[in-house]
Amino acid sequence: MDIKTHFIANKKIAEVISDEMIINRVEDGLDLLGDIYYQGFDKIIICEKNITPVFFDLKTGIAGEILQKFSNFRIQLAIVGDFSKYKSKSLSDFIYESNRGRLVSFVSSCADAINILSKS
Repeated sequence: MDIKTHFIANKKIAEVISDEMIINRVEDGLDLLGDIYYQGFDKIIICEKNITPVFFDLKTGIAGEILQKFSNFRIQLAIVGDFSKYKSKSLSDFIYESNRGRLVSFVSSCADAINILSKS
């Protein structure tokens, strides 16, 4: 895993780059949060391909647990990917509501993620 730093509008944004699955369980999400937080970032971009598909099945509770921790630390998170493959109405609603807020965004490109995170 590598971290690419983006400095945009006086904001320091961490882009997580990896060809591997980074978040397989809740603990992996917490480890990532800690690593990024202690490197001085409060905004993170991660690709959907680096997160277990189980995360996107809201019944498992993994997404809720991980995102609650990000929220508690006030770490903004942008998840980049194509979420249309997930057919769950509850996930669609969750993505819609998340995108209306300020802490978690689901976007289709890294450019969109940087744009959103640099504004807040």
